[in-house]
Amino acid sequence: MERVRSSPAPPLVSRTTGIDAPAFAAAFDALPAPRMTWNAPDDALVLASGAAATLTAEGPDRFAEIRAGADELFDSGDVHAGTEAARPRLFGGFAFHEGGCDGDPWEPFPEARFVLPRVQVTFADNGAWLTVNAVGAEADPDAVEARLAAERDRLAGLGEASDVSAADRPPRPGIAATRRTTSREAWRESVEAAVDRIRGGDLRKVVLAQALEADLAAAFPRAATLDRLAEKYPDCHRYYFEPDAGGSAFFGATPERLVALRGRTVETDALAGTTGRGETPAEDEWLAQELLDDDKNVHEHELVADTVREQLEPFAASISPGERRVRRLATVQHLHTPITAELSADRHVLELVEALHPTPAVGGLPPDRALETIHDTEPFDRGWYAAPVGWIDAAGNGAFAVAIRSAVATPRRATLFAGVGLVADSDPDLEWDEVQLKYRPILDELEDEG
Repeated sequence: MERVRSSPAPPLVSRTTGIDAPAFAAAFDALPAPRMTWNAPDDALVLASGAAATLTAEGPDRFAEIRAGADELFDSGDVHAGTEAARPRLFGGFAFHEGGCDGDPWEPFPEARFVLPRVQVTFADNGAWLTVNAVGAEADPDAVEARLAAERDRLAGLGEASDVSAADRPPRPGIAATRRTTSREAWRESVEAAVDRIRGGDLRKVVLAQALEADLAAAFPRAATLDRLAEKYPDCHRYYFEPDAGGSAFFGATPERLVALRGRTVETDALAGTTGRGETPAEDEWLAQELLDDDKNVHEHELVADTVREQLEPFAASISPGERRVRRLATVQHLHTPITAELSADRHVLELVEALHPTPAVGGLPPDRALETIHDTEPFDRGWYAAPVGWIDAAGNGAFAVAIRSAVATPRRATLFAGVGLVADSDPDLEWDEVQLKYRPILDELEDEG
């Protein structure tokens, strides 16, 4: 269902029941496309399927158009949620910039797309929940109750989560061949040109990215890959979006939260400055301390933290940045400053998303010049890479992450994306090496065991 502006939104009916937790992979494979998953350290795991309603938008007003469509949809709701975690939510994301979904592999992805799923399975702290949503002609309460019972029976036949072990998963697919969209020489020239602009005062920072195409030796094991990412990156936001039933999927495990809104409380992060992990605990500590003391990385990080605070100021009654620290992930370490704020008035989460995107951690400063540099330099479209992905509820609350450490996959190909922030003393070869580190979270789950 595309949003119709000239008439009232059709009614929404939503019903929820508690269920025995099914095995994630079995439920994923049993549910029809398009499928979506969302999981964050402070949020329930949601597996969603089908589209009771779809909102799409493009152009500079895409944030406002999705917000208006969400308000229309939820205002018509007849919702029996059962528990807050299982409430109906819209899941989706945006393109990094206007017109940013041209070319392979982004053709199936609109510049903004949010889906109210027909079926939503929520794995929460207080149990597993099944939610069924219907909109328009299907929104008959009795029919929705019947669908709820039918979906409950289908999931009950899949077995429980406790019955499945990691040994039951299909293996990683393996990589038959790779192709870079940016050669090392072209990268060096691009970085040197950007650094010259920064030293000349035209830019303060810019983030340049690369893309890596990988032909898979076997079919992409979607559910198994998501399970492995959840085990390896439990402190990251994991996401998966199928734009249609055609076989494409955008997925990843990002350490960077863009914004979470609950009531008037906002949580966000400044995440910039990177180093690798050590081979031993002592080397790991040494690298972390070196990162904390490194002028280039600290400067890059402070540009991000200062800008996030400035972007929140028009909305906030108070802003409270935390202490800068090192955040360790499986393959890298980052400088991280958590930031909380209390809003001065009620706001919709998409107002904050639009104000904060793109952060200097994925765009640059000044934003307009940085985006021009990205557009003129990168030989590919970013699509949803480094853009906001997340969810919205009926109250205008929501949570969004920055879609880095990500890839677009089809059954036999994956296109990976990774970028680095450039400042005045950036070195092209060191920045190249950092990009390769940032490919690892996805590459590790595609390469075969050997």
